[in-house]
Amino acid sequence: MAVDLVVIGTAITLGPLHNSAFILLLASRRGVRKGLVFLLSWLADLVAVIACVMLLTGGKPLVHHSTPSTAAIAAKLAIGVGLVLFGGHRYRQLPRPYRPPHWTARIDNASLGTAAALAWLLQSWAMVAAGAATVVDADLSTLTDWLTLTGYCVLATLSLLVMELYTVWAPDAAQARLRTLRTWLEQHQEQLIITLSILAGLWLTGSSIYALAD
Repeated sequence: MAVDLVVIGTAITLGPLHNSAFILLLASRRGVRKGLVFLLSWLADLVAVIACVMLLTGGKPLVHHSTPSTAAIAAKLAIGVGLVLFGGHRYRQLPRPYRPPHWTARIDNASLGTAAALAWLLQSWAMVAAGAATVVDADLSTLTDWLTLTGYCVLATLSLLVMELYTVWAPDAAQARLRTLRTWLEQHQEQLIITLSILAGLWLTGSSIYALAD
């Protein structure tokens, strides 16, 4: 479980779409406050998904090779295959010129509520679903699994946390460097999406097949 969550959390935190949007929020009026709201909303949906899974499992790992356990692995396998196919489809469409979404022009006037909603809208839901299918193996009676789940949530939020803290501690330097980062993300957005989708998809597919065969 832990290794799968590291892969999933890393794929989530490196996603270019939400990171570009977060940089725009930080550069807007009341940017630090909007960024904090976005970050907390992002973290909240990760925690909410895990909480729902724990309610369904009772905080105990599913019995190996039981119907629910097999269904969870099959769901993760389907997500993995879907990510690989998605990445391959995007690759065949290269080169695709970057066109910023229409809402980016209005982000300077975004409210705190809009910032919170953007976090849910831009969340990597396929990866979050893969995470949900993975945490069914968590045992809340052990400290190790508590730490693993906490680490997963922190890892999936890490890029946002680093940018938020950097903007608070060194606002001028942060704005300059984050603008450069946003430009790079926009120029390489398709390549990043394709790479993350295929790599994460291959890992989930392989680990799911191994789990089904074990």
